[in-house]
Amino acid sequence: QVQLVESGGGLVQAGGSLRLSCAASGSIFSINAMGWYRQAPGKQRELVARITSGGSTNYADSVRGRFTIARDNAKNTVHLQMNSLKPEDTAVYYCKIEYVSEIYLYDHWGQGTQVTVSS
Repeated sequence: QVQLVESGGGLVQAGGSLRLSCAASGSIFSINAMGWYRQAPGKQRELVARITSGGSTNYADSVRGRFTIARDNAKNTVHLQMNSLKPEDTAVYYCKIEYVSEIYLYDHWGQGTQVTVSS
């Protein structure tokens, strides 16, 4: 069993900041990558930011320069610092890990945390 515990969502005014955190635990041998995705009402889920075990990152064009993803490998946690938030950042944000258990590679999603940015 793998558990992801997300925290840090909420309501913020445009221009404000929020920090999301996600902690992974359970039957995990190693985590290859951790990431944040979001889904706004009526839209498809999209990648926000992703970081590999080696520290390589990629960001959606819409958040590059405003959001920063960071990872603590020892604690199996990932954080997303979101600055200069815009109303269009409003969505449910999901943490996802790509991990190895035994010899297999799996994906696992968190339950999601709501981020609402008011104008």
